[in-house]
Amino acid sequence: QVQLVESGGGLVQPGGSLRLSCAASGITFSGYDMGWYRQAPGKQRELVARITSGGRVNYADFVKGRFTISRDNAKNTVYVQMNSLKPEDTAVYYCRVGPLGVRFYWGQGTQVTVSS
Repeated sequence: QVQLVESGGGLVQPGGSLRLSCAASGITFSGYDMGWYRQAPGKQRELVARITSGGRVNYADFVKGRFTISRDNAKNTVYVQMNSLKPEDTAVYYCRVGPLGVRFYWGQGTQVTVSS
């Protein structure tokens, strides 16, 4: 089965940095788009960053210039480097791969809390 496992979340102060990782199993994802999404309490899940199979990247306006998405196809892993973190970045961050056929697959999420 396809499984995505996020790691790297935690508590950081405003202005700090984190790197999130998402390791996939059950697929070889070099041919698939990958994305990071986040969901804060009371809010809809929203796109943070996306990277296509060809390496094209897109970012939400609220993270542009602060976050960098990358992928290592040999390791079946996608990353997001998160710099200059703000309290508004506090959310559960989710990894997504797809579509595989008609399905997207999501990780379990990792909590990022930005607070002094």
